[in-house]
Amino acid sequence: MRANIAGAKSSAMNYRAAFEAAVAQVKGEGRYRVFADLKRHCGDFPTATWTLASGAQRDVIVWCSNDYLGQGQNPVVLDAMHHALDDAGAGSGGTRNISGTTHHHVELEAELADLHGKEAALLFTSGYVSNEAALATLQRILPGLIIFSDELNHASMIAGIRHGGGPRKIFRHNDLEHLEALLKEAPADAPKLVAFESVYSMDGDISDIVGTAALAKKYGAMTYLDEVHAVGLYGKRGGGVSERDGATADIDIIEGTLGKAIGVMGGYIAADAVIVDAIRSHASGFIFTTSLPPVLTAGAVASIRWLKEHDEVRARLQERAATLKRRMAAAGLPVMPSVSHIVPVLVGDPVHCKLVSDLLLSEHGIYVQPINYPTVPRGTERLRFTATPFHTNEMMDRLVAAMETLWTRCNVQRLGGQAA
Repeated sequence: MRANIAGAKSSAMNYRAAFEAAVAQVKGEGRYRVFADLKRHCGDFPTATWTLASGAQRDVIVWCSNDYLGQGQNPVVLDAMHHALDDAGAGSGGTRNISGTTHHHVELEAELADLHGKEAALLFTSGYVSNEAALATLQRILPGLIIFSDELNHASMIAGIRHGGGPRKIFRHNDLEHLEALLKEAPADAPKLVAFESVYSMDGDISDIVGTAALAKKYGAMTYLDEVHAVGLYGKRGGGVSERDGATADIDIIEGTLGKAIGVMGGYIAADAVIVDAIRSHASGFIFTTSLPPVLTAGAVASIRWLKEHDEVRARLQERAATLKRRMAAAGLPVMPSVSHIVPVLVGDPVHCKLVSDLLLSEHGIYVQPINYPTVPRGTERLRFTATPFHTNEMMDRLVAAMETLWTRCNVQRLGGQAA
């Protein structure tokens, strides 16, 4: 009996070794992520304090924040959050179905519906959750739904499409001819949905929303547009690229986030009231999770209302991004083509990408994270810069000078394909 027990123990799974191997694989590929311990300075964006493993601290300039407009430190937003905290306390008290629906939630959903010209909106705890929950739920509401998905859609969209378990077709990135070919092949009477993004945040390119919506309508498909990297940043009131391009009414479901240009946290969808109501009633990712605390929803309301009235901050963002692209290109740095506010610089190797990122932080006080596989395809590793309205010319001077030095030191290719 003892021998059998000993034998069972010796053949048992070595769980620890499996986890160690998983970490070692990532490290061996040069894409192991080390999080920087940062504390932002309220009122002094984009400055932050970096705490090293030794406990020492240094001030750095953040160049990769998704708080694109600095709304996370807008006094109007902070004031609304202080008031909500004093008025309603810290938490929401439960799920929306139990006791977690406050007046702040109701106000925010009304503001979001108005922002996108839709009848209704529905809040989720994050942009990831809103995509995953909504796309999975649509497949349960519409049995046999065929989803046509852009090949570069975000991981959250892919997760929702897979979770739904229905048929899916992947079309080449921003390739409307390929999309049409796939739509033609589908049964005419089958329910269909085209899922795509407006701004693709790794390359900085923008989809043809008008053309995609027209194709979807031609073949009887609904449209689902992820505007997370465009909400607040495009359109006269910040409604996204769909607002800028006059295509809002042609999109059935718009998905967005509160954690980027809005400056707070959370996700949402906006659509016709019956679509929102159906998803609200069936989405597990909405039904079974505690709602956002009032302090966040109140901040988001204030941020959206402010952004609707301040188009000049969007113009400033675009000018800053264009200026940074121009300065980097003039220095021979391999800025990838981008028609949006995203400024990606190609490195093409995960080890070099992390090395440049580490040296920028440790030697120059410049924080930008390396973007490696699986976020982007192997061989396209890059640094992704986001210039906000608060990044000055002097900050850009320091950044470009540091990049020039490191590109030569690390022997990374410049424009024209030549190594430094």
